[in-house]
Amino acid sequence: MIAAITISYTVLILYFIFLAFGRLGTVDHVTGYTFIFLPDSFFRLPGLSDLLHPTLMDLVDLGNIAAFIPFGLLIPLLYRTDFIRFMILFILSILVIETIQALTLLGSFDINDVIQNSLGAAVGFGAYKSGCRYRRIWSNIAAVGIAIAILMLGIWGSFGVVDKAFTQELSEFVAINELQDSTGQPSEGAKLDPFEIGGQKVVPQYNVYSAEGRNIETYTYMLGKGNKELYLYMNYGIPDQEDFRGSITVTVDGQVFLSMSAEDQPHEPDMFGLYLERANKLTITIEGNEKLWDVGFREMEYSWRW
Repeated sequence: MIAAITISYTVLILYFIFLAFGRLGTVDHVTGYTFIFLPDSFFRLPGLSDLLHPTLMDLVDLGNIAAFIPFGLLIPLLYRTDFIRFMILFILSILVIETIQALTLLGSFDINDVIQNSLGAAVGFGAYKSGCRYRRIWSNIAAVGIAIAILMLGIWGSFGVVDKAFTQELSEFVAINELQDSTGQPSEGAKLDPFEIGGQKVVPQYNVYSAEGRNIETYTYMLGKGNKELYLYMNYGIPDQEDFRGSITVTVDGQVFLSMSAEDQPHEPDMFGLYLERANKLTITIEGNEKLWDVGFREMEYSWRW
């Protein structure tokens, strides 16, 4: 029974890793392999606002750990092994899976996933060793559950401390109109007049970009000397009372990260966010009646980088 459960759960996890979330449909749009060897964040120490309003990434990080806890419980029930041997074999297995995921273009090799998945297995193994000490099965289940909760809290706290010590978001939101354009001149963007999209009133705070009455307009900005690691944000849509036509293309250092036509957009304001491991030159091309507003970024820097 334990072997059947282990095999079934492994197949389920492999399905989510390789096939779920529409991965097959995105293969044709992937232009190259993605390997991320440096962790860009840790399992953050939550504040009160994080606990009340967790972000999508908080839930993804938690899921990446929780989903692999069962392996730490099931494998020791099948085979007698010590913690070191178990973790070595598990980490090697995850490294192989992540590599296959990247080479098949069904995802990326992400060291963050390796760390979080391995932590989940370690929590399960630790809970098994701590909790399975009683003769009554319900006592073992309760003890294992308590051990998992304690270990998860310990990981959350310790990794949060590491995150605070080694990672910091140095910049506040920087609107791109505060930068210089490709000609070396500051760009103020269009007037911040409000407009409506899908019946919703939009009041820009920083900038507005459009084709300005022409069929196509291109905006190019240098994000700074050297390569920057940052999160890019922008809002876009087509105002009411205008023909629903146009497109947006966002290119960073020659690579297209967003190419969206009016046919693919909802009739309401939409937001685009993008993590860029390296970014220097930003190019935005707008066609038709599209509008972009509040375009900017937050820069990330790490204390181990000079």
